[in-house]
Amino acid sequence: MNDDTHLAHGLAGDELTPDWPPLTLAEVEVLLRRFPPGGAVEALHWRSPRPLSAAALVRTSTGEVFVKRHHRSVRSTATLAEEHGFATHLRQRGIAVPKVMTDIDGASAVAIGEWVYEVHAPAIGVDVYRDAFSWSPIGGIAHARAAGAMLGRLHAAARDYRAPQRTTQLLVARADILSSADPLLAIDAALSSRPSLEAYLRERDWRAEIGEAIAPWHARAVEGISRQPRSWTHGDWHVSNLCWSDGGDGARITDVLDLGLSAVTFGLFDLATAIERNAIAWLDIAQGDIGRTDLALSLIEGYREVCPLAADDLDLLADLLPVVHLDFALSEVEYFEGVTGRRDHADVAYHTFLRGHAAWFIGAQGQALLDAIRHAGG
Repeated sequence: MNDDTHLAHGLAGDELTPDWPPLTLAEVEVLLRRFPPGGAVEALHWRSPRPLSAAALVRTSTGEVFVKRHHRSVRSTATLAEEHGFATHLRQRGIAVPKVMTDIDGASAVAIGEWVYEVHAPAIGVDVYRDAFSWSPIGGIAHARAAGAMLGRLHAAARDYRAPQRTTQLLVARADILSSADPLLAIDAALSSRPSLEAYLRERDWRAEIGEAIAPWHARAVEGISRQPRSWTHGDWHVSNLCWSDGGDGARITDVLDLGLSAVTFGLFDLATAIERNAIAWLDIAQGDIGRTDLALSLIEGYREVCPLAADDLDLLADLLPVVHLDFALSEVEYFEGVTGRRDHADVAYHTFLRGHAAWFIGAQGQALLDAIRHAGG
């Protein structure tokens, strides 16, 4: 595979030269010598277009593996081990998650130079959405319902997982700021330990801009959030992180992928994230009418087959949806400002993602979607 032709997904439905260099055959050969059963590396036959790391499916003489590489400034062996522990727990509880492989020292994450690597068994099933952009709607109500039901099963399996909160804020889907009584005060308090985020925000009137974006929604949601039991959640429930059967209906999920954004939040936060990721065509936001009510309601219908939802839950779910992305949007600003040095991408995360997505719900189409969610049980 020619590295020069590899492109990563951009933030606007485009394809760009990746921020991180693609994996090479030589570096993968060195890495996999540490992982039994070893075997000669034959090819890197598919590279992921996801932009925040470098990853590839690798064919070896003893089988196929999935290799993912992070920069040390984004993930350490310890922070990767946090998500690997969650993945192992889910597998033990019957959730189909590709096995995390360990090296000759029993480690699931390996640091070599400026990089940190992880190796997984290949996913089972058909990776139907592997080239789909984030925020592209799910491909029909059957897939939406199946995705909702699987999310419910994952949440049920996670209830007895007691690991502490992630030790990083960077590119994880936490809900700390969202859950606080005063989000603007919480952001201000965090800036001393998040210098890249502080550097970006100090150049704008962020209190007014973020306050305006979240004010219509947070006051309604905060009391309900405070009553939610905390648990580990997936954090990025988009269909590109699911594999599917190749049967006639194509609606059976065979594997759940990528727990990289997982953190301690709460179930309705994860369900709201799933709706935000799969049922709103954000890349077409200029068209206005981008909400897919049928997909949102099918996700909810599938979810409540496993985890019942009361009327109060549906109200909170609707209140969460316009602001569920708050913490992650700020972590993306921090990443683009401080790690990749892409101020243009930080601007997209701040203006288009954080502020723009919240603002869409004020309009008629956004209100209609929220209304449909509130009445999903009626």
